[in-house]
Amino acid sequence: MAYPSQLGLQDASSPIMEELTNFHDHTLMIVFLISSLVLYIITLMMTTKLTHTSTMDAQEVETIWTIFPAVILILIALPSLRILYMMDEINTPALTVKTMGHQWYWSYEYTDYEDLSFDSYMIPTTDLKPGELRLLEVDNRVVLPMELPVRMLISSEDVLHSWAVPSLGLKADAVPGRLNQATISSNRPGLFYGQCSEICGSNHSFMPIVLEMVPLKHFEDWSLSMI
Repeated sequence: MAYPSQLGLQDASSPIMEELTNFHDHTLMIVFLISSLVLYIITLMMTTKLTHTSTMDAQEVETIWTIFPAVILILIALPSLRILYMMDEINTPALTVKTMGHQWYWSYEYTDYEDLSFDSYMIPTTDLKPGELRLLEVDNRVVLPMELPVRMLISSEDVLHSWAVPSLGLKADAVPGRLNQATISSNRPGLFYGQCSEICGSNHSFMPIVLEMVPLKHFEDWSLSMI
């Protein structure tokens, strides 16, 4: 999760988030190079005399400054499209979980089990135990197996919500009457925190999400204890 004064993205915990982080760095470097070049040209124009008054009529220069930006856009678009298709692919998920947004809590249903569903509310500040995080802890965590593809079906029962877990590269809108889906695959066990990322009313800030990724054996034991 994020820590105070953090400048970069959260540590990636899924293959998709690793790809998104690499793409962010790739694009940021291109932006940095373009900004440096523009600043350099502006500095030259401010500090030197214009000796070539016919430069604006040069066909070679016009060709370069037309083709060069197009090449840059292609270098950005191709990896972006690749990641979009990777995020959309869902190949034989090991588990399906349905998430419903409410004002102002989440409810979860494990559709592969006959009767495994629960609501997840934020723990009030007055009830927090030592070491627990304010505005991020919930009474019922979503327990999922690590290193397996999990399909999340996301919708809402009242207004627009958004189910987001930054360290896993997940963000999907919860829209009433519409079913969106996302794929979860964690590289490591642990607790992963998120929040509703769509303004949904007065208590929008109090809809945290907590995923507990555990080994498959621990998940099976947990699911049997919940049924």
